[in-house]
Amino acid sequence: MPTLQLETRSIPLAPRSLDREARTVDAVIATGAAVGRRGFVERLDVNESAVTVRPNLPVLDSHNQRSIADVKGHVANVWFEPGAILATLKISDPAALDAIERGDVTGVSIGYTVSQWEETAASRGADRVKTARAWTLSEVSLVPVPADHSAIIRSLDMSDLPTAEPIQVATPPELQTRAEIRTIARQAGLSPEWADEQIDGGADLTVVRSAAFEAMRNRSPVIRTQVVSSADDPETIRTRQVDALTARMSGGAPTDAARPFMNFTLADYARDALTRSGAAAVGFSREELLTRAMHSTSDFPELLTGAGNRVLAGAYQAAQSPLKAIARQRTAADFRPMSTLKTGDFAKLNEVTESGEITSMTTGEAVASYSLKTFGGTFSLTRKALINDDLGVMGDWSAAMGRAAAETEADQLFSLLTQASGVGPTMEDGKALFHADHGNLAASGAAPSVATLNAARLAMRTQRGLDGVSPINVAPKFLLVAPDLETTAEQLLAALAAATVAEQNPFAGRLTLLVEPRLTPGDWYVFADPASVPCLEYAYLSSAQGPQMSSRDGWETLGREFRIVLDFGCGATDWRGAYRNPGA
Repeated sequence: MPTLQLETRSIPLAPRSLDREARTVDAVIATGAAVGRRGFVERLDVNESAVTVRPNLPVLDSHNQRSIADVKGHVANVWFEPGAILATLKISDPAALDAIERGDVTGVSIGYTVSQWEETAASRGADRVKTARAWTLSEVSLVPVPADHSAIIRSLDMSDLPTAEPIQVATPPELQTRAEIRTIARQAGLSPEWADEQIDGGADLTVVRSAAFEAMRNRSPVIRTQVVSSADDPETIRTRQVDALTARMSGGAPTDAARPFMNFTLADYARDALTRSGAAAVGFSREELLTRAMHSTSDFPELLTGAGNRVLAGAYQAAQSPLKAIARQRTAADFRPMSTLKTGDFAKLNEVTESGEITSMTTGEAVASYSLKTFGGTFSLTRKALINDDLGVMGDWSAAMGRAAAETEADQLFSLLTQASGVGPTMEDGKALFHADHGNLAASGAAPSVATLNAARLAMRTQRGLDGVSPINVAPKFLLVAPDLETTAEQLLAALAAATVAEQNPFAGRLTLLVEPRLTPGDWYVFADPASVPCLEYAYLSSAQGPQMSSRDGWETLGREFRIVLDFGCGATDWRGAYRNPGA
């Protein structure tokens, strides 16, 4: 049988010519400058020992990796100088080269993944700092505005530009001068035509800078500021994801920007957080993803805590007690006793003597003191709830903690009114808050009526200053009643058309009704505006106003542990802004 023989031959391929078109650019790609993130400042350690450089690094357009069209060249060399990382970039894209030559593109940014962080705690007036002590350089990008403002293109090597007759190709210094003139014009807000005039006129850089300064000084200043939030910004993504998690926990409607994340499971959030932090997130089970996200430097724990804090705050605001309306709010720097200075009214002005002497005046002072206390509670989101994506459990717990914080505040304020069988705490004069000698306690109990409200108003209007002589004319603003008097109080304060003068209701629309379910049936009070004559006062720690949620990895339970802390204190500061009637 004949053997089939195949003839083989090699076909020579044309040599590659792509590299012939490329141009070399030297650039500073990183200096370790501080970059603001949400709640912290990020820095890169730019020492050679901290950086791993991947081989075959691409040069991209603004970190885009969607297609090969985003690749503008490659990194030919990387080296280190004190306080900076530099690189030689081989740019093969003609449009990118043209933009660099014109000076339109000068910014450089890098893509990287971090394997080791060093964190510095926040101090008063400064955010915490996270420094990448071990990280891998994965790409270099040409960008319009770099996060590191010192990361710029330093030089453009045009020595290998092809020349052809009859076109005269400019020498590198001329090209550099042209680029710098266009940069000066752009930074000064001058038109490209202005730059062309300077170039055509052969002006040197000194003359150009002087002319640009003169043009800027002669024109009217126009300042335009535009803040743009990029959908790719980590801070924006984190905010939208917190919005979506909050909507799922509370059952509320998400914002339009958060809707793309509404179908995310907790495992999806964990995978996304790991990916954006540069950690591996492929090929893991749901439990492994959640575990890795909880124990890494990703944003996942902050997403859960942020959403929980929002649900907590919403429930806390909805459960506010009416007692806070009759008290004045302030803040405290620490837990030491706070002093509230009560300044009495000045006496009348003194007559100036014939010699023009103006005599000094005095005023009475009194001090009331109280301090902050810390209240707290914990709950756990179990491993089972995390794996089952049961966000409703965390939403219920967060809302319950918010209501508990509001109830705690209300109980503390209410205790001031009910101390010593309802007469309140002892004031600095040794007498109870509500006392006959203070003129703010009814001689006998009676239900609210025009007559009893008139007695309350008269007592407040005739209150005296700390000198016991000067009238201060306290104006009633709030009527605080127990629930059994709510209907009676509404009728008393309602505006009705009267047939005779005697039937007129003098209190219609003059007092604001507050109902406190903790009050003893029949008990009622009248309070002045706390902004003018405060009777009660409450305070928060200045750095934590209201309940605060934090979290950590579960230790005694498998899952995530959450802690609620409330720093709150209250006290009675003055008896002249309140009146009590114990009721019938």
